[in-house]
Amino acid sequence: MLQSPQTENEANWAKSPPSVAAVREQLKRLLAHPLFTNSKRYPVLLAYTVEKTLLGHAHELKERTIGVEAFGREPSYDVNLDPVVRTTAAEVRKRLIQYYYNTDHTGELVIELLVGSYVPIFRDPVILKTALLPEAVNSENSDIASQDSLDSEIVPVKNSHPWTLFAACLLIALLVGFGAGRIRLPGRPTNMERFWEPITATSSRVTYCLGQPVDAVDRNRTTPNGMPLYGSLHVSDVITLARSVVPLVPKNGAFRVVSDSDIGFTQLREGPFVLIGAFDNVWTMRITQDLPFGFEVDSQVRKVVDRKSAQKRFWTLEWQVPYTKLAKDYAIVARIHDNVTGQPVIILAGILGEGTEAASEVVSNPTYLNAMLEKAPKNWTELNLEAVIETNVVDDHAGPPTVLAVETW
Repeated sequence: MLQSPQTENEANWAKSPPSVAAVREQLKRLLAHPLFTNSKRYPVLLAYTVEKTLLGHAHELKERTIGVEAFGREPSYDVNLDPVVRTTAAEVRKRLIQYYYNTDHTGELVIELLVGSYVPIFRDPVILKTALLPEAVNSENSDIASQDSLDSEIVPVKNSHPWTLFAACLLIALLVGFGAGRIRLPGRPTNMERFWEPITATSSRVTYCLGQPVDAVDRNRTTPNGMPLYGSLHVSDVITLARSVVPLVPKNGAFRVVSDSDIGFTQLREGPFVLIGAFDNVWTMRITQDLPFGFEVDSQVRKVVDRKSAQKRFWTLEWQVPYTKLAKDYAIVARIHDNVTGQPVIILAGILGEGTEAASEVVSNPTYLNAMLEKAPKNWTELNLEAVIETNVVDDHAGPPTVLAVETW
């Protein structure tokens, strides 16, 4: 008996579900699209739900869990008073429909977030093209396709460490798309490629080391050995990690994501590493303590200091409303060979999260990176390099970064 093209396609798809790599590649395309790049919340929710599903934890995708782990809400927060998850999911659904309804994306693997669920499904593009109706584009209550005939299949991924692997998978995907458009075909290396070369050229596994914000700890949830379970990250660290993973994508580089308390000196000696965050990351504080620019606390005031200046020039936070509404943050971007560990290191660290995010934009956006390198000598690739970054903060969002000072040695 002959099958219709659609029925045959569905049968073939059921036998060959999309691979994890294919789903992540499609996620990268989505996150690079203007429908998602112009928001912080939309890519966070989309990447978080996709990665949890790929890890085999789709059953954990509940409103409160997403609010706590993806958006940093307190475990006891009122989901009715703060519907951030519901409103963000509704907007993500609309944007996914808009994306796939555009004929430019015909033939791409489909990622959907159906109404009434936070569990994404992955489908054959032909099936969606048949099921997607024009009226669905503006209807939040329209189902994309029939659930009876289009059950999704998920490729499982082993999970060896709850916090680090969750962070790794979320952060690999999250905002990797932000830099996808900057990945070039082989040719003359750009400044971006030259800047990241010590990290990307290695055959060793790269370590991404993040600090642990105090408010990320749920003291009521513990690991079997009684230690607090860390299940939440600052959005600024998520953005920074994802942007710094982008250069590894075309290199197929191996890497791990750890917290500063989960890694020791011996492990840092195994290969290059990237440090994210300052005052909540003990390794950043240790490695920058002898650099020209570093972080210090004076009378409970956190500062970026210039140790080479005669009068010890410094930069500290500026507030519109004291300690409640931030106006300016400062950060350090460093690309050094650490003599203690013997490894190349990149440091992206702000006094607060807004500064860290601004630092990540410098090393992921060619315009800002070139502005920093203009202040460095022509042979900067052969030197250690460190810079101080300033960012204006508007409504808790980091503005474009400005390079204030550069040192090389």
